Amino acid sequence: MITELANLTAMEVDALTDIDGGLNLTDGHARLPLSAEQAAIVARIPAMFTEASRRAFPDIEREAHAAFLRAVGQHTAPIGTGRILSCYSSTLATDIVARALPTGTTIAVLHPTFDNIADLFTTRGLSLTPLSEAQLLEQDWPGPPVGAIVVTHPNNPTGLVTPEGHLRSLAEHAARHGQTVVIDASFRGQVLAAQYDTYAVLETAGADWIVIEDTGKLWPTHELKIGLLAYSARTGLPIDRAFSESLLAASPVVLQLITALAQDWENGGRVRAAAAVERNRAAVREAVEGAGLHLADPDSQISVARVELPADGPDSSLLYKDLVTRGVHVLPCAPFHWADPESGQRFIRLSLARPSEVVRTGARKLAESYRRLSAQPVVPTG
Repeated sequence: MITELANLTAMEVDALTDIDGGLNLTDGHARLPLSAEQAAIVARIPAMFTEASRRAFPDIEREAHAAFLRAVGQHTAPIGTGRILSCYSSTLATDIVARALPTGTTIAVLHPTFDNIADLFTTRGLSLTPLSEAQLLEQDWPGPPVGAIVVTHPNNPTGLVTPEGHLRSLAEHAARHGQTVVIDASFRGQVLAAQYDTYAVLETAGADWIVIEDTGKLWPTHELKIGLLAYSARTGLPIDRAFSESLLAASPVVLQLITALAQDWENGGRVRAAAAVERNRAAVREAVEGAGLHLADPDSQISVARVELPADGPDSSLLYKDLVTRGVHVLPCAPFHWADPESGQRFIRLSLARPSEVVRTGARKLAESYRRLSAQPVVPTG
């Protein structure tokens, strides 16, 4: 048994609002220093306010959609059709999808994955069943009564990318069984292997689909971001109605910011950010190996890293609590395993989209904490 932990977002809020200024290695949002190119874009925000008053909103929005989706390889996304909605965040987009699905629908959700995905669907009256990463890789797709299949691509926290052929298999399966494919692609922009054109795959298969994109994982813009909610022409779900119940529109200033940052992403920005993340991943690997630990997902390319903990030592709940007392905020992985928290107890996650010194210090303190706790008698956490 494990003691009940807060959900992951609550832990992230605790880190963000730590009045003692602890190290925040929790959320996957980009908190790297601005590059010179990004700083020059941010300096243009006052002009973007002027432009927002001068230009028609649909033109600004369409331009942002085109720039962002081109930058992440999605060349056949339905730009300009009215089937891409701009939300304040991908979380809001997920909640809109959850409200649009009929209450009581059984949905299969990837496991493990970020817990607020499962929480939002459950809160809106849907029945969840786990789809393991092993099942995904084996193309073992659930049939009826499952009405929707939710895949995170790449997956958070493992970094697993759904291969193009696997997505095609899933989409064809869903088309045969009248299911909706829902893809959360919030980390897509970080991983080239994830940037095959999923919209083309889904459309060719004849599937009913919903795709959620996110800009918040890419650029350090302090929550000036958008989540895109795109859906197929086949869907009969009341997505537009659920959207209109939640918001009027995203900010045209933020949309212009996204346009400019997406253009920079194509022109070297992604390479610069990826290099910083990989340097930080290497620093974590070096620090934890000194304590006899290792990275659980060494080939992952997203901006988080899981550290695997041996079965005979302190678990991630205990390690998390000890680190918080020492001013370091990371995430224990039990909540990611939303259908079986115990299976996540031997993993702990650090964010890598941070200044290098923050990551190095956090990883070193994690290793120190693990060594210290390992030297003490293990006390069950539940």
